[in-house]
Amino acid sequence: VQLVESGGGLVQAGGSLSLSCTASGSFTLVKTMGWYRQGPGKQRELVATITSDSSSEDYADSVMGRFTISRDNTGNTVTLQMNGLKPEDTGVYYCHADRVYDGGAPFELWGHGTQVTVSS
Repeated sequence: VQLVESGGGLVQAGGSLSLSCTASGSFTLVKTMGWYRQGPGKQRELVATITSDSSSEDYADSVMGRFTISRDNTGNTVTLQMNGLKPEDTGVYYCHADRVYDGGAPFELWGHGTQVTVSS
């Protein structure tokens, strides 16, 4: 099982980008999924999360009102729509799944990360 990320890139301040992440492989359920980011010289921080049934979302204060997280009907793909991007949004964005069930004990999973660069 792995998380496959797509999207990211270079954009000017005020622009938009969309990140997608799909859980692939053999599994039965992925619980809460989300995005974290790590800016230059900074620690990894939570950006947004969404529950498996999309009933609850959580956002960092710094992205509230600008970013929107969603999941598709299968629950296996999570998308982060980022609008009104700022230079401080620059960083590597990582997809995360807090619990993946594949018939054994649930486990946590991280994607490899995708770069987002916002120029001023």
